[in-house]
Amino acid sequence: MMQAEAWPAARQRLHWGWIAPPVLFAALVAGAAIGETRIPVATVLQVLGNKLFGTEYTVGRIDAGIVWDYRVSRAVVAACCGAGLALSGVVLQALLRNALADPYLLGISAGASTGAVVVTVAGVGAGVVSLSAGAFAGAALAFLLVAALARAAGGGASVQAAGVIVLAGIAGSQLFNALTAFIIAKSANAEQARVIMFWLMGNLSGVRWEDVWLAVPAALLGLGACLWHVRALDAFTFGADSAASLGIAVRRVQVLLIGLAALVTAAMVSMVGSIGFVGLVIPHAMRFVVGVRHARLVPASALAGAVFLIASDILSRVLVPGQVLRIGVITELVGAPAFALTLVRGRAAR
Repeated sequence: MMQAEAWPAARQRLHWGWIAPPVLFAALVAGAAIGETRIPVATVLQVLGNKLFGTEYTVGRIDAGIVWDYRVSRAVVAACCGAGLALSGVVLQALLRNALADPYLLGISAGASTGAVVVTVAGVGAGVVSLSAGAFAGAALAFLLVAALARAAGGGASVQAAGVIVLAGIAGSQLFNALTAFIIAKSANAEQARVIMFWLMGNLSGVRWEDVWLAVPAALLGLGACLWHVRALDAFTFGADSAASLGIAVRRVQVLLIGLAALVTAAMVSMVGSIGFVGLVIPHAMRFVVGVRHARLVPASALAGAVFLIASDILSRVLVPGQVLRIGVITELVGAPAFALTLVRGRAAR
């Protein structure tokens, strides 16, 4: 029986293993070709061939620099952030059984904002600690605080425990948002306030290859953990008691996957700032496309999140000529109507 159940799941993973690479590669090439200055796809492919495989195509230095040093790294980080945030949304919605759960529910984004402000405005770290490092430290601190609060206030039934986590995340978000506003009002000059506000709305402009070495492992770690626990995620859809009756180690899986979702989100937010709606909308949209089984939902959400954020980054560069919008503006402009449509379709389906 177990072999019969494992075969369709393995076939689904093989199916997505064939689909995802060409779709993701096409999105990355589009992200490298489309921007303030249009670069032909053939030139992009030649630059990639020269850098990755040692070919010797003749490409102008300016085009090569734009493609490799600026756009490819930016597209890779965008893909990783989109996939990581979407996977975190899948995990939290399944484990907390809350359709509105998203990666920022646990106060991680608010904590990252406070950490970035403390480093940039308050000068903590004496210039040695970067904005990204400060944001990651703030995100980790926020998650630890929310986890401690949930543990102190929790207990009892698992449904109650899930509700306590949500409430603790809301409390943590409000606390760190207030701290951020207080520090900016007390210490920031006009230029610092502008930099922080741009960062809070999501910003891929400063991303370089150094960030790729954090983004790629974080995204792969999240994807691997979710694929490994697809059966547990399916079981949690029917509640913690049902998961326990199927032999799932409920507490261990909850701690592991929620902690991992927080870690992945913290890593992404520390690089690009707060980008809303990806972890909320993408899992819901993919449920309409591939269904609720996590063997399909996990890879579909990761791929859709990656492509969505690359497309949003492209729009942020071309929507207003001569100006680059914050990527958070694009995701919210697209995500809010998409989420409203998802709610309406969900009600119609019921």
